Amino acid sequence: MSEWLVLTLAMAAACAVVLTIVAINHRRVGEDDDPTETPDVMEYMTMMIGVVYAIVLGLAIAGVWEGRGAAQESVRQEAQALHEVRVRSEVWPAEVHRRIGADVEAYVSHVIGPEWRTMEERGEVTEEGAELLHKLRRTVSDYRPADPHEAEAYQPLVDQVAAVDDARSQRSENAGETMPGVVWFGLITGALIAVGLIFTLQIRRTFRELLLAGLYSALIAFLLFLIWAIDAPFGRGVSATTEPFLRLFPHLGA
Repeated sequence: MSEWLVLTLAMAAACAVVLTIVAINHRRVGEDDDPTETPDVMEYMTMMIGVVYAIVLGLAIAGVWEGRGAAQESVRQEAQALHEVRVRSEVWPAEVHRRIGADVEAYVSHVIGPEWRTMEERGEVTEEGAELLHKLRRTVSDYRPADPHEAEAYQPLVDQVAAVDDARSQRSENAGETMPGVVWFGLITGALIAVGLIFTLQIRRTFRELLLAGLYSALIAFLLFLIWAIDAPFGRGVSATTEPFLRLFPHLGA
């Protein structure tokens, strides 16, 4: 049995139980019952639905913001590790240092250029970026230190290249949208219910009530847009940036 079918059956069962209990209680009510003496639960139900939906919205915003922060942190770690590779290779011969520096700059130029645009448009990294990183790894790992001083820098350099690869993998995982479709279904459905319940409170056409209803609806629309804007950490308005790369490799940004 699929999880969607289980969800549908659970929701239908919950509605059926509540409606059955209400129908049974309604039949047991005597003719002399005065409904004006019964507390009106409409306002309470509306308030509770609004509170629950506000909690869901808050959790969704926190989730996508955390994903955006993780994406930005992976970019920072990748840029810092590449900077360490370039700097630490200075203890090796000048020719090797130049090759490593050229490989690092070629990789960074590709990341902040074509690969970044690919992440924005398709939510994925490129094969060319992986090939450039593999070339850098081979350049570092193929060198054989000539003396103990050079040998001391070998393993840290290899570790930094591994850190670049790990940060790139995290960036790849965070490149796409983070919110599942079922969550969007719940958010949009909840918004329609929350706004629709406004009409159960018998709003009149006074300026104050119409203004509050409009602001309430606009606030929900803004929060949904904010979640959508942050949902793709590299693809929309509130997205991760290339600032860590540009700060450590400013000449490439120019």
